[in-house]
Amino acid sequence: MISSLQVRAAVAADVDALVRLVNSAYRGASSKAGWTTEADLLGGQRIDAAMLAQLIARSDAVVLVHEAAGRIIACVALENGPQGCYLGMLTISPTLQSAGLGSRLLAAAERWARANFGADSIHMTVIEQREELIAWYERRGYRPTGEYRPFPYGDPRYGLPKRNDLRFAVLLKPLEDHSGR
Repeated sequence: MISSLQVRAAVAADVDALVRLVNSAYRGASSKAGWTTEADLLGGQRIDAAMLAQLIARSDAVVLVHEAAGRIIACVALENGPQGCYLGMLTISPTLQSAGLGSRLLAAAERWARANFGADSIHMTVIEQREELIAWYERRGYRPTGEYRPFPYGDPRYGLPKRNDLRFAVLLKPLEDHSGR
């Protein structure tokens, strides 16, 4: 049983801290302190302030954050759309990775999606070449669907590809109903 984790919905005032956190965990030298780095696949940014502010302002989305000592150290985004609940941007500060916080935050996001969006499943996309990350999600109940989505080449808001064969694998997890219904 994974213990509960305190999370809150991000607000506009969190944007700068979240941009720094997400970019530090996925891109550049700082990302190599953790295991979720994409620095060998992509340069540039993972997200920018405008994209994040837009996501936070949406009524059909939430960015959940976890703080320690008054500092945001982890986040995850949920979007409730026509194809169901999408989970993205699961981020743990690079120096705090591999201690179980990611699993706890993922479980908190799943509970939030079930309780607030009425989600019965969650889907996500992971860069196909990130085999270790896909395996991590599989150990938590996510399964490849066999569907792939193209990488947004030519849009530097999502990074600067270092190879020309990137694409996203779609993963899906049914959510269990723990309400007793």
